[in-house]
Amino acid sequence: MGNQDICWMSAVDIVRAIREKKLSPVEVVNAILERIETVNPRINAYVTLTAESALAEAKQAEEALMKDEKLGPLHGVPVSIKDLIYTKDVRTTMGSKLLEDFIPEEDAVLVTRLKEAGAIMMGKTNTPEFGLKILTDNMIFGITRNPWNLGRAPGGSSGGAAAAVASGLGPLAAGNDGGGSIRIPSSCCGVFGIKPQFGRVPRYPVFHGMDVLTHEGPITRTVGDAALMLDVMAGDHWGDMYSIPAPSISFAESLKGGVKGLRIAWSPDLGYAEVDPEVLSICERAAKEFSRMGAEVEEANPGFDNPETFYSQIIVADQVAAMAPFGPTDEIVGELDPVTSTILYVGADMKAVDYARALFDRQELAVKLGKFFQNYDLLITPTLAFPPPPVDYEDAAGFLKWLPFILVYNLTGRPAASVPAGWTEDGLPVGLQIAGKPYDEETVFRAAAAFEEASPWARRKPPLD
Repeated sequence: MGNQDICWMSAVDIVRAIREKKLSPVEVVNAILERIETVNPRINAYVTLTAESALAEAKQAEEALMKDEKLGPLHGVPVSIKDLIYTKDVRTTMGSKLLEDFIPEEDAVLVTRLKEAGAIMMGKTNTPEFGLKILTDNMIFGITRNPWNLGRAPGGSSGGAAAAVASGLGPLAAGNDGGGSIRIPSSCCGVFGIKPQFGRVPRYPVFHGMDVLTHEGPITRTVGDAALMLDVMAGDHWGDMYSIPAPSISFAESLKGGVKGLRIAWSPDLGYAEVDPEVLSICERAAKEFSRMGAEVEEANPGFDNPETFYSQIIVADQVAAMAPFGPTDEIVGELDPVTSTILYVGADMKAVDYARALFDRQELAVKLGKFFQNYDLLITPTLAFPPPPVDYEDAAGFLKWLPFILVYNLTGRPAASVPAGWTEDGLPVGLQIAGKPYDEETVFRAAAAFEEASPWARRKPPLD
């Protein structure tokens, strides 16, 4: 099997091939490393490569295979870790000059679980500073580019993760999502990403900021790979007071069954969004596909206003508190991204009562969405309102126009995924967002898998070769 073929295999297929001894972990890691060497300079998805340790772990995995030892569910499968997630003895910068030399003393829980399952960490992927914008660039590593068009952004803040997966630089990527940071880049890069139920994947240890909004989750090319990966990462942990148990059924087992009989609401704009006509057309076609597959689909809106104002208040307050240990803003501003410094200056005048009102608004939003879901199993919308932004887009306030469908699920904690709905005439990916009831990733996965079967996307590759 050629290296190119290996790089485009799904994790599910890699696991099967390794277990059947048709493929070795060393072959897999070498193939991915070779492709990273060739492709990564063009897109800048990986910012720290752990090639030496990856090869050592691959050799150990091969020895375990030859000895017929018990193998984990991800034995020998390469995985990348976003640079916001702690990795023991591997630099974790958060995309910030303030943490340029930070090396954690322990892995995040999700990293530990991936390693224990046999996954092999290839390195860290790029992120904007503290994950605070939908472009992926920072003052340490520079810009990450969209593999479908190098003049476009891959989204953020898990832009490096999604760009790597879309480019064949590994089938699995760990990202996180405090305001769309898994779903945005998944949409921009034409891959699958799911923000599971809040707390489903523990966050510990962690750099504080957006603690009440951030979800950890997978970015992959296929739905099956994400389910396999989330099965490994999910489950409560003492280090995260918000963490919740894994469900009784594995996510990988929930993919079959289709959507026949499901009640699905389709909303083109949630009643308030401005949406690009081509994006809307692509997503409308995708919504009709669910009807063709047997679901009961009707157009409906939940009846709430755009939550961006009180979402922003929560983000600003959290970030000001998280950054306080670094010192006064005026003393560190030269080392900060303009978006970060703007947030800190704006947040300096926020009152506790304003933050409390934002939390009240959040609860009211959850109630309205909860009532709406009494009549529906899923709500589908475009993931983003516009195609991927230019890689040098500078309007910090303008980022919000991409996100009218995104923030509601960080505020309410519900599971939501982005699946590739299609491509524009210019060859840019467009995502469809599938959101479910609380704690019901199972139905989101099942619907995503059915759509993937009806409209497969993983065989389409960006024009990099």
